[in-house]
Order: sequence, then C-alpha cells, then structure tokens
Amino acid sequence: MTLFLFQLLDWLINLYSFAFIARAILSWFRVDPYHPIVRFLIQITDPLVIPIRRYVPPMGGLDFAPMIALIILWFVRQMFQVMFAALI
Repeated sequence: MTLFLFQLLDWLINLYSFAFIARAILSWFRVDPYHPIVRFLIQITDPLVIPIRRYVPPMGGLDFAPMIALIILWFVRQMFQVMFAALI
C-alpha cells in the first residue's frame, strides 16, 4: 500500500511538472487565453506560480516563476523519494 501511495504521489508530481512545461511552451506562441486547454493549464499552475511571483516578479518580459516552481517540484519529488527509500 505504501509503495502505491509513493508511486501515485510521484506520478502526480510528474504530471504537475508537465503542466508547467506545457504552460511555458504555450507562452512562446500566440494562443487564445480563453481556449479551454490554456485556461485549464493556467488554473492548475497558478496556485504555485502566483505566490512565487510576489517575491520574483517578471523582469524584462521574462517570468522566472514557472521555472522556480519546477525547481521546487523537483526538490519535493526528491524529498519524497528519499523518504520512501528510508522506509524500505
């Protein structure tokens, strides 16, 4: 059961990371902000991006908040992997 929970958590973190990558790629193109997929990506990634933007605002047209969010997700994923390895 524990293995299943850690694998599920790892899968969800990976999926969330891919949402950030998709949002970053879409920001390079002119996309309709009202398109359902774009709105969905913004809705699921904003809860992590907005607090980061308070401390690291966009500079010169570059928004580093999604990249920082990806780094945070990577650290969280690594932390859970270490915790799981300690349980085995």
